[in-house]
Amino acid sequence: MKALLQEKKVLLGVSGGIAIYKAVDLLSKLRKTGAQLKVILTPEAEKMVSGSVFSAVGNCPVYSDLFDVKEGFIPHTDLSRWAELFIIAPATANTMAKLNVGIADNLLLATALAYTDKPKLLVPTMNTRMYENISTVENIKELKSKGWHVLEPEAGQLACGEVGKGRYPDNSLIMEEISYLIAEKSLQGIKALVTAGPTREKIDNVRFITNRSSGKMGYAIARALRYFGAEVTLITGPTTLLAPAGVEIVRVESAAEMANAVDEYLPGSKLVVMTAAVADYRPIDVFPNKLKKHPGEMTITLERTRDILMTMKKKPGQIVIGFCAEDRDIEARAREKLSRKSLDAIVCNDISRNDIAFESDENEVTVYFKDGSVEHLRKAAKDVLALELVTIIARQLLSNS
Repeated sequence: MKALLQEKKVLLGVSGGIAIYKAVDLLSKLRKTGAQLKVILTPEAEKMVSGSVFSAVGNCPVYSDLFDVKEGFIPHTDLSRWAELFIIAPATANTMAKLNVGIADNLLLATALAYTDKPKLLVPTMNTRMYENISTVENIKELKSKGWHVLEPEAGQLACGEVGKGRYPDNSLIMEEISYLIAEKSLQGIKALVTAGPTREKIDNVRFITNRSSGKMGYAIARALRYFGAEVTLITGPTTLLAPAGVEIVRVESAAEMANAVDEYLPGSKLVVMTAAVADYRPIDVFPNKLKKHPGEMTITLERTRDILMTMKKKPGQIVIGFCAEDRDIEARAREKLSRKSLDAIVCNDISRNDIAFESDENEVTVYFKDGSVEHLRKAAKDVLALELVTIIARQLLSNS
C-alpha cells in the first residue's frame, strides 16, 4: 500500500457528518504512505473540527474558502488539476445530492465539479433512513454512472442510537479502496485463485492439530492482485484477519475442505497462488466428544492428508505458484519441490529466523522459477512484499503465457 501511494497527490474532501473524527484518522494513515496530501473542508465540517487539526495530523495545507484567491491561485480549479485521487469521506446526503446535480456552492463541491477523468471515491455516511431514502439511493446510482467509485457504508449501531446501514466503514477498508483506485490495472481480465492461512485437523470437538500460519501473506497477495485488476477468489483457513475488500472469500477449516475448494475453483483460474500452510497429517479417528484426562499415555494415530499441489489437475496455460517454509538446505529443497510438483515458481520462506515469516508482519523471501531464474525480495512488510511479488508474477510469468 505504501509503495502504491508514495508521492501520489491525494486530495481529501471532508463534509460535515458526525463521523468526521474518523476522517482525521484516515488522513493520518494516508500520511504514513508518503502521499502528498491536501484537504478541503466544507463550512459545516469546519464547525465540527477545525482546519488546524487536519493540518497538524496530515502535515498538509487545508482549504475551505471558495473565494480565497491568492497570487493567481484559484482554489477549486488548481486543486482539481493538482490531485491524482479525490476522496470525499465522510460524504453526507446533502453533499452527494448537490454533487449529483452540479451545485457548486462551496469549495469542496466546486472542486469536485472541476475534477474529471481521474479516480474519485465517495464514502457515504449517514442515518439509515437517510441512506435508504429513494433520493439518496438514486443520487448514489447516478454518481456511480458519472465515474464516482462508492464504498458502501457498514451496518451497525449509529451515532443516533439506531441500528442499520450507514456507518462509516473501517479506515483500513477505505485504504484498500484507495490502493485499488490508484494502481495500474495490469492484470485486468485475469482470474486468480489464492489459498491462505492454516488448516485445522480435529482430534475431538475441542482440540485440533494446526500450525503457526497467520494467513497474512496470502491475504496481502489477494489484495495486491485485486489492486492490479485481477478477479480474485481467496480460499482461507481459520484466521482472525479482516477479509480483503472486493475479493470472493471461501472459508474452510480442514485440509480436505481446502482440497475440495481448490478443485472447485481451479478450472476457471488463470493464476493460482498457493500460500496456505495445509496440514500434512490428520487423526484417523475423530472423537465426537471432548476427551477426558486419564492416567498414562495416549496415542493418536495420524494419516497423510492429500498433497493438493501434487494432485491438482493443472490445465495448459495455467500459472501455478507454490510456497514453502524451510529451516535448512533451503535452496535445494525449494528447487526439488519446484520440479517434483511441476510448478511455474515457488516462493520460499526461511523459518529458521525469528524476525520474519510465521505470525510476523514482515517477511523476506526467495522466488525460484522453473526456467532457473531467481528473485530475492529483501525484508519488508508483507503488504509491500505482496506488491513486489505480484509485479514479478506479471512480468515473469503472465506476460509470457
